[in-house]
Amino acid sequence: MKNLIKRIPVLGPVAQNVYRRWFHPPRQFHGSEEYWIERYREGGNSGAGSYNRLAEFKAEVLNDFVVRHGIGEVIEFGCGDGNQLTLARYPSYLGLDVSPHAIEGCMRRFASDPSKSFLLVHDYAGQTAQLALSLDVIYHLIEDEVYHAYMNTLFGAGRDYVVIYSSDKDEVPSQTAHVRHRQFSRWVRANAPGWRLLAHIPNRYPYAGDNDTGSLADFYIYGKGRLT
Repeated sequence: MKNLIKRIPVLGPVAQNVYRRWFHPPRQFHGSEEYWIERYREGGNSGAGSYNRLAEFKAEVLNDFVVRHGIGEVIEFGCGDGNQLTLARYPSYLGLDVSPHAIEGCMRRFASDPSKSFLLVHDYAGQTAQLALSLDVIYHLIEDEVYHAYMNTLFGAGRDYVVIYSSDKDEVPSQTAHVRHRQFSRWVRANAPGWRLLAHIPNRYPYAGDNDTGSLADFYIYGKGRLT
């Protein structure tokens, strides 16, 4: 298909760009971090979960949570291309990602908004916030050591709450190299003392065979106290 696109004289460049951004041709998998670095470098985006009705559902839940609980500071591990963030209403926000291209894009996109700042994960220096977010990230952490390090960082960064939007089941690796579903709630029970599940919000658009219109992810809200 790729060679055929290149032979189209007028639409070739446009078609190639669409192909790169949406179809993500098979590539040799060299690890979770390298996958996302390469994906954003090639013009890819954060995926269907950060667009359209799935993004709107996530924003509705998160914006309501921030208002109802008086959240002033939010830190997110895996901010991606920032499209989800365009719908957010956070007083103060720090987004981190492994991809330099994603971070540079977010910095340009939100250059006029002083409430938002961005850092590469490798430059993370232990910053914390009232609320730590993980949205559509955990099931992309293929390597066990990467997964455990991410979870420790996430729960170390949230002072009052941690909100996770993900699937919560163990599943053998699929044919999609960059997806591995995990029962992260078991990790929390075993490794995050003092944290407890306060609420589980099922997805308004559960997965029904189409990643563009439904998701296997639900919201899981963790805290150190009661959810009022």
